Amino acid sequence: MSVGHTEVTTEAADDPVVSCAEECGVRDVQDRLGDKWTVHVVVELAAGPRRFRELQRLVTGISQRMLTLTLRRLERDGLVTRTVYPTTPPQVEYELTRTGHSMTHLIKQLIDWSLDHRAVIGRAREEWDAKQT
Repeated sequence: MSVGHTEVTTEAADDPVVSCAEECGVRDVQDRLGDKWTVHVVVELAAGPRRFRELQRLVTGISQRMLTLTLRRLERDGLVTRTVYPTTPPQVEYELTRTGHSMTHLIKQLIDWSLDHRAVIGRAREEWDAKQT
């Protein structure tokens, strides 16, 4: 999106579905949701608290370092809480906060939209690719 482009256009371009002023805050949320692993981690935490190793097993393909960074960012943003239990070795558990749980509704809408439009997008890509060769 260009700096001056702040509206979503539809087929009827007269009536945008959504618009955003200069500082509507969407970039902060977009940065978090747009990274490669956040949605996967939030989906797994939506089922309840998880320990680090459990999350690492459930989020296929994520490295220990990336999981650590993703969890720290989510914790910093107030979307996840981290609880350390005084055991030997220490057990650490991650859980969505109320704000984190509220984000799951957006993620579900995104997942539903992607499932509804997967075939259309696939055909559009094939058509575009065919025109490029």
